[in-house]
Amino acid sequence: MKFLLTNDDGIDAPGLAALYRAVEGWGERIVVAPLEPQSGCSHRVTTERPFRVLRRAEDWYAVDGSPADCARVGLSRLVPDVDWILSGVNEGGNLGADVYLSGTVAAVREGVLHGTPGVAVSQYRRKGAAIRWEEVTKWARGAMKPLLERKPDAGVFWNVNLPHYPESPARMPEIARCPLDPAPLPLSFREVRELEGEEGLEFEPGCERLACDDIRLAYTGVYHDRRRQPGSDVDVCFGGRIAVTELRLF
Repeated sequence: MKFLLTNDDGIDAPGLAALYRAVEGWGERIVVAPLEPQSGCSHRVTTERPFRVLRRAEDWYAVDGSPADCARVGLSRLVPDVDWILSGVNEGGNLGADVYLSGTVAAVREGVLHGTPGVAVSQYRRKGAAIRWEEVTKWARGAMKPLLERKPDAGVFWNVNLPHYPESPARMPEIARCPLDPAPLPLSFREVRELEGEEGLEFEPGCERLACDDIRLAYTGVYHDRRRQPGSDVDVCFGGRIAVTELRLF
């Protein structure tokens, strides 16, 4: 098989290296990944300006654009005969509503739009805890293997989320097929007088809280405190299992 590998954390991200190792021996690997981190960019594409495609090494290309751009460039110019698009391993979960924000998932979705199947892989991370990338490589390999044994129906792709353990478990976590959690992310903001890079910024005299056109808000929602529907991908991953979710374009 021939694989196009990409991500949204950038071409130098450790998760991309983990994904590259995870599919070793399964076929040809061509990396087409963003030059810089693009986390949270969703399905943005670059159409208003030219962008660079840089050859970093043999079969490694850096694109000055989004993950969806990478999929487009790969499929149209670099590897039009690719069998699968694999995206990740994202540093952080892409669970539930995250799939609409995620550049990792968008790269796979772009490929599926053009008839190429794919798998997005993400590593959920508990706040303040390190990720063991060698472990991620093994888990990603184990989770992807059964998915790659046959191509899914048209318009279908896979979203995989690996759980995060404080300490290395004795064996690979159980893999669970599960639906996407429909709950929204927490909505919580605080008002701030100053933003990073805007030292000394103050509200205009006479402005009431939330009553003028120039306010500053910082998101304070806690990812791990999001609602969980029992049996959904959020519940499965947070509970210590590998969540494998089938997604459809329409």
